[in-house]
Amino acid sequence: MDRKIPKSYLGIVIMLGAVWGLSEAALGMGLRSCAAFVSGSIMTGAALFFIAASWVVSRRILGVALLIVIASLFKMFDALLLSLPVQHGAVANPIFAFMMEGAAFLILVSIVSQKAKQQRAGQAILGGMAALLAINLFPLVKYVTGIPACVFPGTGYPLSLYYAPLAVSLSLVTVPLGLWAGAQVEALETKLMANQARRLGYLVSPATLTLFLVVIALIRLI
Repeated sequence: MDRKIPKSYLGIVIMLGAVWGLSEAALGMGLRSCAAFVSGSIMTGAALFFIAASWVVSRRILGVALLIVIASLFKMFDALLLSLPVQHGAVANPIFAFMMEGAAFLILVSIVSQKAKQQRAGQAILGGMAALLAINLFPLVKYVTGIPACVFPGTGYPLSLYYAPLAVSLSLVTVPLGLWAGAQVEALETKLMANQARRLGYLVSPATLTLFLVVIALIRLI
């Protein structure tokens, strides 16, 4: 089941990854080191929105993995424009966060009952739990990248844990929204099953990816 992503959904996952990558670059536009206080928590909520949407349209671990790869490539492209090495706190650590958010969602979506996942309350709980798990996994980043998690000024407390209530609260909303958005996209894709429309979709996804990379480049270079 998880060996490959259906071609009809591949383009959608690519577009979701491109939008996520652009939003990450936009939210962290002025960042060259640690996340700016609540920005990391906001990014967690946003990440889980895109992860939830990609899960709906692909129903595969590889769908979520591809999404994270694309978002990571956007982060590395942004770092290149800023002349930052990949092994930098503003690059490597967010990529690790993407992986933990994806892993947390996949673990919990496999545990939560099908009935609960079909109800808004169950979806909200799934989102909150995924955010909480990802947040608690993130401090392990120093063992993977060698770069400690950012801490709240004057304390040794990681920002991800300090602002955990915000990330969890946002994810209570963003995950149900992501699941809904993914279902809407899936329904639209089903309506466009004609070969001509499908070919158009194959062109739109790489075009979107390229366009958003150009947008980031223009913003950084102008």
